[in-house]
Amino acid sequence: MTESDAPLRFAIDVVRRLSAAGYVALWAGGCVRDFMRGRAPKDYDVATNALPGQVRQLFGRRKTLAVGESFGVIIVLGPTKAAGQIEVATFRTEGPYADGRRPDSVAFCTPEEDAARRDFTINGMFFDPLTETLHDYVGGERDLGQGIVRAIGDPHDRMGEDKLRMLRAVRFTATLEFTLDETTADAIRAMVDQILVVSWERIAQELRRMLVDPHRERAIRLCHELGLLDVLLPELAPVLSEWRAERGEQGVESQQPFANSQSPTANRDWWRTLHMLGNLEDPGFELAMAALLHTVPSPVRSSRRQSDHIGTVRGVCRRLKLSNQETDHTTWLVSQQHALDDASSLPLASLKRLLVHNQIADLFQLAYRSALAEQQATPGLDFAADYLAHTPPEVLDPPELINGADLRALGLTPGPRFKDILSAVRESQLNEEIVTREQALEFVRRLLSGGA
Repeated sequence: MTESDAPLRFAIDVVRRLSAAGYVALWAGGCVRDFMRGRAPKDYDVATNALPGQVRQLFGRRKTLAVGESFGVIIVLGPTKAAGQIEVATFRTEGPYADGRRPDSVAFCTPEEDAARRDFTINGMFFDPLTETLHDYVGGERDLGQGIVRAIGDPHDRMGEDKLRMLRAVRFTATLEFTLDETTADAIRAMVDQILVVSWERIAQELRRMLVDPHRERAIRLCHELGLLDVLLPELAPVLSEWRAERGEQGVESQQPFANSQSPTANRDWWRTLHMLGNLEDPGFELAMAALLHTVPSPVRSSRRQSDHIGTVRGVCRRLKLSNQETDHTTWLVSQQHALDDASSLPLASLKRLLVHNQIADLFQLAYRSALAEQQATPGLDFAADYLAHTPPEVLDPPELINGADLRALGLTPGPRFKDILSAVRESQLNEEIVTREQALEFVRRLLSGGA
């Protein structure tokens, strides 16, 4: 076995050790779903009738973390970094979810009762890797075979317990290429406004997982069909409402979303959004987010005040509690999405500044995918790409010719004017009007004398 098999070996070993100690121990949840589909699980979870204290005693306190002990969850650390860690949870039922996120209380129970409180049937199965036996109390094997995402029991109850399950239903349906059970879909539509009970951080995490997946277009389309986009991203309301009005109601996941359009320009923005998302090649979250928000205003310059960001890309990112890096990256892409449309006419300095930006690769992809969705020619982008490919780095971003010390040597007193003068020198340098230090100093002298 290779190092890549370490998580599997560790997951089997955890079950073996619990079973040898006299406990019931089974793989649980998503790892069973993936294993049954012939896919390597990203991680493994184990459910057992051993109590948290007994799990810690068996594996040792140095090899366990009691991060969720009050909910019956213990983290067991693997023997190596490659083996990872496994969440071992005691079979449990859950009390009311007052905050729509986590239960107020738990009670330890049987495997059947534990399965009944899980989210979707395909995630509610157990598997014994020692005997290779499936334990299915909720119809998960049937739904897995038919490709259906269905809530366990009453979908209103399942969604009511943890509102984030509405987004999880979308993600599983899209990424697994399954169909969303209509009763479950109806429950989501009826409860969609309650998604705002969930913290924005958790919502953003689900959006990340949707948008970096190859099925991101399908996920976003389904979010819209269920009403989730209207609630989570009201900034998209103008294009969504126009699209909805022109196409009529066709139910969840119409396979021909633009079939009712009466003109080639109808629904253009939403059509382009979906197709941009579908055509992106292995994007990072920020690039996919920029494609989703490309119709939302993104002023190049904005105030630091939170109120000034309402209705903008930066405002969306802040609401979702994205990091500063994610926010700046996404905002810059949307603000510059058309900056290279007429690249051959740009001043050299402007073109170079764009081409040396650390997100230029994402900008090219965003702009090219937008043009592809619109079936437009790309002469400006082609010019910029060719210029970037054939221009040496020292020409694109040459070292600065002078600095503040040089200005002081010319008798200037440090102050706001320093920045203006240095910026003017840099602009002339990038435009290839000056290329040497001597030329830069002469440029400053002429500037100070009013000759430049």
